[in-house]
Amino acid sequence: MGKTIKENKKEEIVEKKSKFIANLQYVSTIEEADKVLKEIKKQYRDARHNCFAYRIWENGKITERMSDDGEPSGTAGGPILNILAKKELVNVMVVITRYFGGILLGTGGLVKAYTEATQKVLGVATYVMEEPGYIIEIQLDYTELEKCKYFCKKQELKIIHIEYEQKVKIELEATLLQKENLWKQLLEKDSLQFKVDNFQIKEEKMIRR
Repeated sequence: MGKTIKENKKEEIVEKKSKFIANLQYVSTIEEADKVLKEIKKQYRDARHNCFAYRIWENGKITERMSDDGEPSGTAGGPILNILAKKELVNVMVVITRYFGGILLGTGGLVKAYTEATQKVLGVATYVMEEPGYIIEIQLDYTELEKCKYFCKKQELKIIHIEYEQKVKIELEATLLQKENLWKQLLEKDSLQFKVDNFQIKEEKMIRR
């Protein structure tokens, strides 16, 4: 469980004619982070530097990576990562693109600029908690649908998809606690407010609430 961002954000600053564009992205795997970096480099292909840092919660541990991308060592990736770590953020990546303005900033000026750009984009973000969860599929008769919807609303179970076939198939997003509570009610006769014909866990995933 950890704190992450609700949606991606972008901000920019100008320091002595150099433009710093900070992209804040949600990433849940190293592969996603690599893809984001490639896309941003493609978008800003004429920029001199695309420095980044990320912290990803995967397989029970946090993976941290950073890059100065040609800037003097310790002036870009390190400051970005330090801020992410101090805020205890996970599954977050910041890529800062620099367009050189013709005036050298020096190591101190670069640290200041990359720090300011990171703080600015994080300052406009909305934060949520992320925890292990599940995608659950249930099947039921059409006569039970409205009762199921009402139950999900009361229990704060998020309905992410409904398929109308011979039976109604509903995909729910549930935390561990919600899944256990739903399963307990299914096992207890007459405990649940609607009848379920089938129940299965389709996927384990991290969910943001």
